[in-house]
Amino acid sequence: MITSKDKEVNKDRIILGIDPGTNMMGYGLLHVQNNKPSLIALGVLNLSKYDDHALKLKKIFECMLGIIDQYLPDELSIEAPFFGKNVQSMLKLGRAQGVAIAAAVYRNIPITEYQPRKIKQAITGNGSASKEQVAAMLKSILYLKHELDGETLDATDALGAAVCHYLQNNKVSGKKSYSGWGAFIKDNPDKIKKV
Repeated sequence: MITSKDKEVNKDRIILGIDPGTNMMGYGLLHVQNNKPSLIALGVLNLSKYDDHALKLKKIFECMLGIIDQYLPDELSIEAPFFGKNVQSMLKLGRAQGVAIAAAVYRNIPITEYQPRKIKQAITGNGSASKEQVAAMLKSILYLKHELDGETLDATDALGAAVCHYLQNNKVSGKKSYSGWGAFIKDNPDKIKKV
């Protein structure tokens, strides 16, 4: 477990990423040390067994506080609700996001919200990428050895929010910028790990 003292000595930080939802809420924790990201944990809070919406919101708040108290994140990166045609679904999703944000505010954690397209663009270079494509890129970016299967896609979306936040806040000046992954790979073929 990483303590506050460890973080001060190493000048590192922990980013908590959240993919809000009223049936499944994903979370992912990223440890940034010496400007290198690594996975701490990821998981899903399954709320589908609860029928009462207010109870789901209570569980989200309790779970968020539990994660915050266990891992001591320095920042929260949360996926913004997308705009859909079903107004009731959007309302419920907005409430879930609000409760997750409230838990972070309650623990004095700064919050940054990213649109789903922004997260996908940052991770894959394509704002329309599928959840599976995001998971595959995260596996490559973070050198994860285990498979990220369909059951963890809400968790990898949350981890994507954390990695997006890391990438947005760790741009090194003086380095070449790229228009997408294709351009980066063309200039950096040695960065590709062939399996």
